[in-house]
Amino acid sequence: MNESVDLNRTHAPHDLADRIARWFTKFMRFFADTFFAKRYGHRAVVLETVAAVPGMVASTLQHLKALRRMSDDNGWIRILMDEAENERMHLLTFIEIAQPSRLERFLIILAQGMFYNGFFLLYLLSPRTAHRVVGYFEEEAVISYTEYLARVESGYHENVPAPRRAINYWKLHDDARLSDVIIAVRADEAGHRDVNHAFADQLAAD
Repeated sequence: MNESVDLNRTHAPHDLADRIARWFTKFMRFFADTFFAKRYGHRAVVLETVAAVPGMVASTLQHLKALRRMSDDNGWIRILMDEAENERMHLLTFIEIAQPSRLERFLIILAQGMFYNGFFLLYLLSPRTAHRVVGYFEEEAVISYTEYLARVESGYHENVPAPRRAINYWKLHDDARLSDVIIAVRADEAGHRDVNHAFADQLAAD
């Protein structure tokens, strides 16, 4: 867990593509706020299902590009695959905490199917915009987890024991609680934010 990560860092849109990516992210945030309200654990389950898609899509397409061009990927594929795996661990952790309903499990299937195909197409058309979207998604994730943490620490949500899966994955102490898990997940999201904005900046420069 990287405790030194800057939780307040944001990327100001530089052009139309950035503004579209930011607008799309705000639209998705509005939908999440409307549907889940303050049910942050259930929100995390659905959104982490979506969040685990970009890294896998991007790593696959970067892998194919490297094969076509017979060139090095400069480490992008491994970074993106690690990101997808990390987001999947977020999902498995919050499933144990939130216990999603049948409706939410259906939404997971629907959201994943729609987002996978949409993001795949976006990455084919504009990898730079795709990474910028993910960067903005992660900015919103940091905000959401900060709000979730505040509600746990205030007693609004019970600070339940951390699942054993989370303790092992993030190497937390044995008596870790939900608040410790949220702090670890939030740091992960901030790291993904920085990586994807950096990838978008590099693609723009190239």
